[in-house]
Amino acid sequence: MTYYQIPLGPLQTNCYVFSNEQNECLIFDPGAQGGKLIEFIEKKGYKPLAILLTHAHFDHIGAVDDVKARYDIPVYIHKEEQDWLTDPALNGSQFFGVGAISAGEATDIISEEGPLSIGSFDLHVFETPGHSPGSVSYYAVKEGIVFSGDALFAGSIGRTDLPGGNHRKLLASIDKKLMQLPEATVVLSGHGSETTVGQEMDQNPFLNGF
Repeated sequence: MTYYQIPLGPLQTNCYVFSNEQNECLIFDPGAQGGKLIEFIEKKGYKPLAILLTHAHFDHIGAVDDVKARYDIPVYIHKEEQDWLTDPALNGSQFFGVGAISAGEATDIISEEGPLSIGSFDLHVFETPGHSPGSVSYYAVKEGIVFSGDALFAGSIGRTDLPGGNHRKLLASIDKKLMQLPEATVVLSGHGSETTVGQEMDQNPFLNGF
């Protein structure tokens, strides 16, 4: 399995393309610049199997429709935010001066934690609310990688001052879910550089109480 980090849009939101030896791939958080993302996928010769959203803030969903239209693949989102895709007031774009950003309805609704298999990709979904009520993290168990969205960053954590944010819940999500993963687990965040669980245990100033 191979992953690529592709920062997209004005907020440089990290989209991840996670591929296997059969040149199939999963696309995490296609936030903007659908043409750029599709060009990358086609240069690699990948066959996308699904779009997986860690949450539905506008900077994570802006290219969903472009990618879905090109490849006709399912879109996964947590049930708490399925309405956010179509509503600029809920996904935040209405308030950030970036124009009304929306996407079509998701095809696959995540209603609880647990295993998720798509083709040969075996993931485990963790509910990690706090940055937003429906935030999830996708853990690739065999590869030791977690796609954490905007829950956990290198040296920081997600903001909680947006509608539906909750600082206490976010810290609990990180402590009870992400910090329980093996220390060598690679954390692929929605913004910034990659890190590891162990590094954040030792150095993240927001987690000193845990």
